[in-house]
Amino acid sequence: MKFMTAAEAGKKWGISARRVGVLCNEGRIPDVQKADNTWIIPENAKKPADVRIKSGKYIMKCEEEYHA
Repeated sequence: MKFMTAAEAGKKWGISARRVGVLCNEGRIPDVQKADNTWIIPENAKKPADVRIKSGKYIMKCEEEYHA
C-alpha cells in the first residue's frame, strides 16, 4: 500500500496540510497512521465531506449575541 503525507494530501485535495492534520486527528480519514509527528495517509483515501456549517445561521446567531 502506498502512502502520502498531509502536505501531499492537501495539494491533491485542494486544502491546507493543517486542515488535513485536523481531519486525521478527528478520525475522519480512514486507515491513517501517525509516524512520529507525521500523518501517513493511504494514497487511495478520499477527501472527507466538509461538514462545517454553511448556512450562516450559526454565524448570525453569534453576531446577534455579540451585539446585544
